[in-house]
Amino acid sequence: MDASRPETPPPAPADELQVAAGPADARLLISDLCTYLEEYLTLDQVREVYRAYLFGAEAHEGQSRLSGEPYIYHPLAVARILAGMRMDHQCLMAAILHDVIEDTETAKEQLAREFGPEIAELVDGVSKLTLIKFRSRAEAQAENFRKMMLAMTKDIRVIMIKLADRLHNMRTLGVMRANKARRIARETLDIYAPIANRLGINSIRHELEELGMAAHWPWRYRILRAALRKRRGNRKEVVGNIEGVLRARLRQEGYDGEVYGREKHVYSTYRKMLEKKLSLNELADVYAFRIIVDSVDTCYRVLGVVHNLYRPVPGRFKDYIAIPKANGYQSLHTVVFGPFGLSIEVQIRTREMHRVAEAGVAAHWLYKSNELTGTDASQQHALNWLHDLLEIQSEAGNANEFLDHLKVDLFPDEVYVFTPNGDIRKLPRGATVIDFAYDVHTDIGNHCVGAKVSHVLVPLRTVLRNGDHVEVLTSKWGRPSPSWLDYVVTSKARAHIRQFLKNLQRGESVSLGERLLEKALTDIRINPAEVSEVQKAELLKSLKLKRWADLLADVGLGNRLATVVALQLQPAALAGSKSVKVSTSDLAIRGTEGVVVTYARCCRPIPGDPILGFLSAGRGITIHTPDCPNVAKFRKHPEQWIDVHWEEHIKGVFPVNVRVEVKNQRGVLAQVAAVIAELDANIDTVNIEERDGLNSAIDFIVEVRDRVHLATILRRLRALEPVIRINRMKG
Repeated sequence: MDASRPETPPPAPADELQVAAGPADARLLISDLCTYLEEYLTLDQVREVYRAYLFGAEAHEGQSRLSGEPYIYHPLAVARILAGMRMDHQCLMAAILHDVIEDTETAKEQLAREFGPEIAELVDGVSKLTLIKFRSRAEAQAENFRKMMLAMTKDIRVIMIKLADRLHNMRTLGVMRANKARRIARETLDIYAPIANRLGINSIRHELEELGMAAHWPWRYRILRAALRKRRGNRKEVVGNIEGVLRARLRQEGYDGEVYGREKHVYSTYRKMLEKKLSLNELADVYAFRIIVDSVDTCYRVLGVVHNLYRPVPGRFKDYIAIPKANGYQSLHTVVFGPFGLSIEVQIRTREMHRVAEAGVAAHWLYKSNELTGTDASQQHALNWLHDLLEIQSEAGNANEFLDHLKVDLFPDEVYVFTPNGDIRKLPRGATVIDFAYDVHTDIGNHCVGAKVSHVLVPLRTVLRNGDHVEVLTSKWGRPSPSWLDYVVTSKARAHIRQFLKNLQRGESVSLGERLLEKALTDIRINPAEVSEVQKAELLKSLKLKRWADLLADVGLGNRLATVVALQLQPAALAGSKSVKVSTSDLAIRGTEGVVVTYARCCRPIPGDPILGFLSAGRGITIHTPDCPNVAKFRKHPEQWIDVHWEEHIKGVFPVNVRVEVKNQRGVLAQVAAVIAELDANIDTVNIEERDGLNSAIDFIVEVRDRVHLATILRRLRALEPVIRINRMKG
């Protein structure tokens, strides 16, 4: 099954028309809401909610939803969802008013005057960016999520209102056109349900997932739902019987606990079938039981009771009490062999843990992040995640890049590792040492040069496993490499590496641009030191640039030709450019220019080779050899070629392709590799191609210092008895 492809909805029987609508929302009246609010709010607070309703009803006067009902029913329903989570009166007022800025003539300033700046900020945080013109719907969605996440880091109630708004829209999705309903359902499954999960609000998350699946994959939802009903029908008394047995055993052992049994949700069953590639009949634990007790100590004692009653399945026990999930969720999970050959899942938790599991951060949410007090783990986990999002969005290049980061971060499958001090760090599964370094601190990530995992030196790309003890080795000379982006998995690490490389590239491009411009000025017989600040300022003004470094960076990246800039600096030289005598000085390549000078992979030039430089916009200079097969097609752009030469004492190592044809003998690869290592060269990659039963061709990428070093290696390899032929490869 293709998990991303939507389906055309089937014609549903009359008794199944409510499948995609979720719990039906009767037309809730403000009197109903106020009556409910009196259970936990003061009368003054209820009056404030009623005042917000009067304002919203007047603002939305004459507006109606696609269903034909007055628009005010929607914000009232959103407020009722939040009231069910015992949100405060200001959050409920903002929920009632959440569309007035977007859909009416009401301004944020008017809301601030009427209800105060706090409610105005909440409403503004939820409002969509409909007044901004975007180039595409995808960009508009990404920008909207970016604003929403930024606002939510200031006040978590913004996301609570947004989730309740989406939940009510999903409950009433049936009035939408099929294609629009599928798009909204996909967005719900991609963004909103995972956010609810990340914040631990399972009551909203499960309903969003069920409604989203029913709208996006209606055939699959109906078929799987019917199959689960049929399966339950064959064992109608299973859940009741197991509940009774568990209650009786708890009473027998002297424990006071509540026991609830249920069948797993359709969407979670579907995801498990996809991820584990199982049919429904092969899926074992479709029944789940929850035991709620009074204390943590009792949780572990009841676990022993359950394992004594039913045999546990090896490897299926998880202790989320000792190590909670990132969203603060705590519970003991175990899978046991139940009656009738069924595997059943049992969750054991305290009443407080249950409250957090259902409502997440809403169970004891915060008005402002800076008002955090006490040691509430759930709140602290959620806030840490929100603050990470704020940091990521500030470094993302654009809204779509931020959304990519966000999607990566919304689906965590954590591993738990230890710092040298014994602190536990949670990272997504697949995280490497570099991810860990950035998780500890940005400076540690930027300067890490090595690591020890469980006291053993390991490469930076090492994937971490549960229980690893990780120590990062740093150096003030260490800095991120572009290759790190290939194996980091956390959005935080990726954002910091990209930001560092952008700054690094700018510094290197400014340095290269300065050298190119000095060479160009020298070529037209102008001393670079004689160019005045007035001339520079006039040129910057004509080019509409603010700083001289911006112009040098453009030259270094190839966005502007150094020769043209040199002539623009000297109008007299430009006017008589035909008679200007041009020198023949080349640009010296040092080998340490960094990311703005690259060496073409097609010919892999090394010091000692004759070379040419090709200036590419945004990439700087690419170095080729004159006999490179790709040089011919670049000849059509002579203005982009630049004369270059190697400096006399160049440092560093350079990769080169070498092909060695050998006889098929035992240990021949080891002989060749030993010679290369003995001559102080490193083998980057090896590829073996068997020509026939007698001979093979071995392709190496070897890192050498220069042509002399390469010649020495080739000469020594030719002397080996199994070597038939050896040559350097290009193209």
